[in-house]
Amino acid sequence: MHPIKHFITITRHRHQVMLECFRVGLIRQGLAHDLSKYSPTEFWQGAKYYQGSRSPNARAREVEGWSTAWMHHKGRNKHHYEYWTDIRPGKTEYEAVPMPIRYMVESVMDRIAACKIYRGKDYRDGDALDYLLRVPERLHMHPDTLRQLVFLLTVLRDHGEAVLYRLIRRAVLRGVPESEWEGKIKEYL
Repeated sequence: MHPIKHFITITRHRHQVMLECFRVGLIRQGLAHDLSKYSPTEFWQGAKYYQGSRSPNARAREVEGWSTAWMHHKGRNKHHYEYWTDIRPGKTEYEAVPMPIRYMVESVMDRIAACKIYRGKDYRDGDALDYLLRVPERLHMHPDTLRQLVFLLTVLRDHGEAVLYRLIRRAVLRGVPESEWEGKIKEYL
């Protein structure tokens, strides 16, 4: 049980996401990001399975077969694609729906921050894209959401944070159609 180390890790991550969100203009989302991690349901399981190098939810799944903290978290935080599932009319199973742009952008910021915290001095701009493409969970995302995440994380890998954040601030969050995002990159180089 590592409550202090877990508290420090989730607080460092939350503050990093806040900074990333502030850089693209998502002030309220940055301030509210991951507050549920401090709730007893999420906090104590995280402290129990704390490892420091990856999410304690992954370890909880290995030991218990599921993560009660994750089930609590994904239902309260709109920047996770799992939040955006529903049973469509006439269907019997859950399926993904597209994430609204502002939450998809927060998801990008969350992924960048997680890589910065967990990778430390070994962080590279391609880490978040590499992770996304490596995990099979991506196959459960709505295709539009996955395409947008891959595109933006590829911009980060290929052109760096300054270009990515300019693109997000000046085009993505301002409603510029997705078909025009690539053309905007040249303006921001």
